[in-house]
Amino acid sequence: MRACDESFLGVRDELRLVGAVAWTCLPNGASDICRLVVHPVAHRRGVATALLDALDSIEPAELTVVSTGTANLPAVALYRRRGFIPISERQIAPGVTVTLLERKNASASQPIHNS
Repeated sequence: MRACDESFLGVRDELRLVGAVAWTCLPNGASDICRLVVHPVAHRRGVATALLDALDSIEPAELTVVSTGTANLPAVALYRRRGFIPISERQIAPGVTVTLLERKNASASQPIHNS
């Protein structure tokens, strides 16, 4: 993990790490959420929302991008509630697609597509 270019933020409960988010800052200034994971024992407890709130505070960006499995309806719904808009889908294997979403701040002028 230390060798990758990603920054990480985690949330613990009394016993363990229950969630983490990783991101990179792209050359154009956008934040790219590389991964957001929540342990099953912490599902539906606001961990993902807390992580995204913290990320927004730590790394404010005019544009934030993320991709998730198109069939991962809870993740798609979470990002949509947070203001992300689906902009494209990409097939990564037969029958498997990911959806690219982006969220612009009010000050952003144009969407940036990172393929």
